[in-house]
Amino acid sequence: MVKLKCYHCQSENLVRNGKTNNGKQRYLCNDCGKMSRDNPQSNSYSAEEREQILRAYEERSSLRGLTRTFGVARNTVSGWLRGKNSLMPHLEETLVMPSDAPILELDELWSFVLKKANKRWIWIALCRQTRQVVAFVIGDRSAATCQRLWEQIPAAFRQAHCFTDFWEAYQVVIPPEQHTAGGKESGETAHVERWNNTLRQRLARFVRKTLSFSKSDVMHEICLFLFLHRYNNELALSFD
Repeated sequence: MVKLKCYHCQSENLVRNGKTNNGKQRYLCNDCGKMSRDNPQSNSYSAEEREQILRAYEERSSLRGLTRTFGVARNTVSGWLRGKNSLMPHLEETLVMPSDAPILELDELWSFVLKKANKRWIWIALCRQTRQVVAFVIGDRSAATCQRLWEQIPAAFRQAHCFTDFWEAYQVVIPPEQHTAGGKESGETAHVERWNNTLRQRLARFVRKTLSFSKSDVMHEICLFLFLHRYNNELALSFD
């Protein structure tokens, strides 16, 4: 009989029961039936390690890729993402006002959840001067979703002139005096279209042909929101 207290019930009725993978003695409690270790240590990740793993996730690594690289479970990373999302302020707080009248470029980006039949269009409003994303929504490609995007644009940017493609939803929602539609050859939406490429390059779940797709709408939006926060904050630092 080993004179050691059970970690769970504080009983001393313990017997040796093999060793852990790292060579530590393992004990079985005859009272509660649970396992204990000699001198147990926390397996939690430090704040620096978490941030490093989340940064790697935003460089096109998949959740399974993080498991292979860092040994962290997929559910653990998903929990970190959910927790971090709950602490983030509104996207508006990351924005820097341009020195002259703001100009917005609007576009919609195709994505999907679980299977390609479940289309999720990402609508983006990007400030041409600062390159920051001022608003976004996820939904279908209807005028109703475009209206949601328009309502998400902060008041300081609401009077900006907007450049879009010829998708009819923009003509329904944006006031005519603030709206100019044009094709790609005009170059008026070049920055937001380039941003679409940045998103697909940085987050694997938004790549067109990929196995790293979102399994739920919740995680689809959380990952996009966290990426936008980091993207906008990094740009804001360049203006200091």
